Amino acid sequence: MKVIEPHIHMYSRTTDDYQAMYAAGIRACVEPSFWMGADRRYAGTFFDYYNLILEFETVRARRFGIDHFAAVSLNPKETENRKLADEVIDGLGVYLDHARCVALGEIGFNNMTVNEEYAFQRQLELAKARDMVVIVHLPHFNKPEGIRRTAAIIREAGMNPDKVLIDHNTEETMAICRDTGCYCGMTVYPISKLTPARVSGIIREFGSDRMIVDGSADWGISDPLSLVKVVAYMKDDGHPESTIEKLVFSNAMAFYRGSPKWTPELDLVPVDPTQFQR
Repeated sequence: MKVIEPHIHMYSRTTDDYQAMYAAGIRACVEPSFWMGADRRYAGTFFDYYNLILEFETVRARRFGIDHFAAVSLNPKETENRKLADEVIDGLGVYLDHARCVALGEIGFNNMTVNEEYAFQRQLELAKARDMVVIVHLPHFNKPEGIRRTAAIIREAGMNPDKVLIDHNTEETMAICRDTGCYCGMTVYPISKLTPARVSGIIREFGSDRMIVDGSADWGISDPLSLVKVVAYMKDDGHPESTIEKLVFSNAMAFYRGSPKWTPELDLVPVDPTQFQR
């Protein structure tokens, strides 16, 4: 079964991870913009980072047989300096226009502050004006309040739900997320977030339509093969292959087709490592 990893931060991963992902059947991925481990102080450092995930990371992934795309945004963790936030958001256009940028994201909430909401709304307006696909980040704490506020902001912005993926859902947010009509994302981590067993239970309760699972795989204890483990668990748990295929491939394909730049090559062949150009 071919797999699409729809939300993974490969900037924080090694080349060994790309090799393991390819061997496990992952053939394309999307890398949303995220926090680098320390707050950036200048707009230019954001712009350099966007160039890196749009340019170099695409080349690095391709060497290992994986077609890499990116999403660009000001991540909610770095929105408290409103002057800097405005400068970064004002400069996003050239990166959103890049051939490898298939979405604006991830945006939304981290601690549900006033400044996070301001940046969230500004970037939703930008996405709507450009008719772009959007990846939304739910907060890691107080999730019920986070999904309620997120759903209200998306509705007030007049966003097309076909263009919105609300990610990092759990059992306590899923009913509200489903009611928005947006795509619903679930993130699988070895310790925090969801396990394959919890994903299996959520799918059994809510079905697989518009449901997407991802590994995220950032700086903490995480696993770039999370999706492969979801596939294995759900097979053993009695889900039909058609349901699993929707969850790890077809639904991501349908969502990202909202961008005309989403044209993944799923039959890339890894390059002999001795032939890499520095």
